Amino acid sequence: MADEKPNWYKNKLDYINKYNRKNKKQIKFELNINTEADIIQHLETIDNKAGYIKQLIRDDIAKKQ
Repeated sequence: MADEKPNWYKNKLDYINKYNRKNKKQIKFELNINTEADIIQHLETIDNKAGYIKQLIRDDIAKKQ
């Protein structure tokens, strides 16, 4: 079969998936394009959105301590 992936590739994906399940947490949220357009527009200017949001949260945590 031409579409079948080699074993090393399947093993690599299995390892990555197992690692992600054990060590990562994904959190998603939605923005309304009508009522939150200002937030969307600002986020579109940010290259590293995850890093930006994480830093905002860390700054907020530091303010509350």
